[in-house]
Amino acid sequence: MPVLSRADTSIVGRWWWSVDRVMLTALILLVGIGYVLALAATPATNLALSDPRTLVMIKQIVYLATGAVLMVGTSMLDLKQVKLAALGIGIVFLLLTGFTLVHGVTIDGGRRWISLPGFTIQPSEFLKPALIVATAWLLAERRRTPGFPGLFAALGLNGLVLLILLRQPDVGSTALVASTFFVQLFLDGLDLFWVGIAVIGFGAAGFAAFEFIAHVHMRVMLFLHPTKDKAYQAITALSAFGNGGLWGRGPGEGQVKHYLPDARADFVFAVAGEEFGLIVCLGIVLVFAVIVLRGLARVLRETDLFVALAASGLLASFGLQAFINMASSLSLIPTKGMTLPFISYGGSAVLAVGLHMGFLLALTRKRHHAERSAEFGTGFGAQDHTS
Repeated sequence: MPVLSRADTSIVGRWWWSVDRVMLTALILLVGIGYVLALAATPATNLALSDPRTLVMIKQIVYLATGAVLMVGTSMLDLKQVKLAALGIGIVFLLLTGFTLVHGVTIDGGRRWISLPGFTIQPSEFLKPALIVATAWLLAERRRTPGFPGLFAALGLNGLVLLILLRQPDVGSTALVASTFFVQLFLDGLDLFWVGIAVIGFGAAGFAAFEFIAHVHMRVMLFLHPTKDKAYQAITALSAFGNGGLWGRGPGEGQVKHYLPDARADFVFAVAGEEFGLIVCLGIVLVFAVIVLRGLARVLRETDLFVALAASGLLASFGLQAFINMASSLSLIPTKGMTLPFISYGGSAVLAVGLHMGFLLALTRKRHHAERSAEFGTGFGAQDHTS
């Protein structure tokens, strides 16, 4: 690729010199790791195109390439376009997420998918990044426009989404959305009294889920009292890390993928541990840490409330999701069916995280005062800027 001049005023030129290239590089590296693990998580007994496992691997590679393109394309949006995109995507996928309650496909006890010719889609995955951006706009707009009911609108919108997710049911996504919303409220200046109420509420909700939702109760009990027969997935995944040791057994030499049905999705980190060892696993953790810390460093220098709230929410959601997946693979927390961004298998998950991180890259791009004024001068989500 030719080197772009700083004088290049094309869309690509302006994007290249304003985007956080460290964060972009780390994200592209994650896509590359996802490609390698898509190969590693596929048993090599038969790689013929007639083998369904080979087709799954090929589909994942296509998803990764498409997700990377979507991420880069979304990162070229200006702030006003980010808001408009989030509004459109949010409306469409909120309706589709609600539609799953009526005509959704049930998989593993959850009605979260919509069946389309040749594939299924999980609308809630695309709804989450749009919801984060919309929530940030509502909270920021109430500061700019006296009398604007941004807080109540944000509470109502997030409450509706949480209600739908609970009805599916999707306890993991419910907890992730609620936690991200709390982070945004806290950064917006939530009174400490309500912070305490929220913490108590989270505790009460967790206890209620343990008491009244059967599969949550079972997973917590198996985490506290694992047995070889009943906690098979967690014990098998943990043993994979032991088998891999420091340097791993080598590409294609792992065995956990033959025994765990969710090896390429929920337990892909265990596949990495067995085949590539502790060093590579620490490297994966480091890449996620670089993305989150780099993003937070950008947010700390941000003077626009909308950008700060939206970027912080996107980072919190991304980081929490990665932590939950890796921690559950290591039996540090109860097992939870949550994907590892850009690495676990799944079309909806990969494409949605591409959109998610594209929004983040767009929000954290360097902007001159004139560019900000042009973006916020009129239209949806106009903001006042004094810097």
